[in-house]
Amino acid sequence: MAAAIALSRRGRSASAPNPNVGCLIVQPAPAEAGGKVIARGWTQAGGRPHAEAMALAAAGDAAHGATAYVTLEPCAHASPRGPCCTDALITAGVARVVIAAQDPDPRTDGKGIARLQEAGIEVVSSLLAAEARAAMAPWWTRATQGRPFVTLKLATSLDGCIARADGSSRWITGTRARAHGHLERASHQAILVGRGTFDADEPKLDVRLSGLEGRSPKKFLLTSGPAPDGWTAVASPEAIDAVDSVLVEGGAGAASAFLAADRVDRLLLYRAPILIGGGKPALGDIGLTDLADAHDRWRLADSRLLGSDRLDVYERAREG
Repeated sequence: MAAAIALSRRGRSASAPNPNVGCLIVQPAPAEAGGKVIARGWTQAGGRPHAEAMALAAAGDAAHGATAYVTLEPCAHASPRGPCCTDALITAGVARVVIAAQDPDPRTDGKGIARLQEAGIEVVSSLLAAEARAAMAPWWTRATQGRPFVTLKLATSLDGCIARADGSSRWITGTRARAHGHLERASHQAILVGRGTFDADEPKLDVRLSGLEGRSPKKFLLTSGPAPDGWTAVASPEAIDAVDSVLVEGGAGAASAFLAADRVDRLLLYRAPILIGGGKPALGDIGLTDLADAHDRWRLADSRLLGSDRLDVYERAREG
C-alpha cells in the first residue's frame, strides 16, 4: 500500500477535480506471500482514466484472481466520463481488494466496498488510511471541508529574516532548496503572493524544472485592487474557492494574513545557515493574543537537509 500511495502523488494537482489515487495489481495474492506486482496506475491529468482503470488495462487477463491495492475506495457511481471502478474490478475478476481510505463522496461512501463484497470479492480496508489521506490532502480537504488545502512557504535566515532591510532577497537559500520549492509549485494548482512581493519582485512563479514546465500553477495576487493580466485577484484568504490547493509563497503580509485566518494546513520552513540582522521579518501580526495559544498548533511531519539549507515541514494540528 505504501507503494500505491507513492504512485498517487504523481497525479497530485493534475488530477483535479478528481482525487489523486494510486493502484497496484499484484498476482498472486497476497503480496506478502511472494506476490508480484504486474501493473500500476495513478489518476491521470484531468481525472481520467482513474488509477484502477489504468492498472487494469495494463494487467489485462492477468488481473483475474489478483489483489488490487487502492489508496481510495473505488468509485461506485456512474459517470459520463467513464465506467465506475467498482464494476471494472468486478468484471476483471480480481479476488481481493485492499483499500486505504474510504471515499467521503456520498455517491460512493461505503457503496463501493459493499458492491465488491456482494460480488464475492474479499475486501480489506483502512490500511495506511492516514498516509493515503495526506497524499491526497488537497482533494480531501475540498471534499470534507469545502475549501482549498493551503501550504505556506517561508525561506528565512537563521534569525528569521526573509530579506535584507532594503528588500533584497536573492538568494537566501541555495540551489537545492530552490529546486525543491519548484517541485512544490508543480504539486499545487495555484500559487499566491501579496501585492508588496509582486511590486518589489515581479515574480514569474513558474516551474523551472525540466519536464515539469507544464505544471506551472495559476497565479493569484492577494490584493484589494485589480490584478494584472494572467493573474487572479483575491481579496482575502477566505475568498479562494476555484482551486483545491494553494501555495502561499510571499511575502510577510500574505503569510501573516493566512495564518491569522487559520487557513494554513502545511508549513514549509526553509532555513539557510546565514544571519542577516536588521532584515525584514518573515511574519507580521498574526492575531496572537496569548502565548499559550501558540502551542500545540503545529506538528513536525518531515525534516531534511537540502544542501546546506534545512527544510522542516509542519502540519496544522486540527481536531478530526
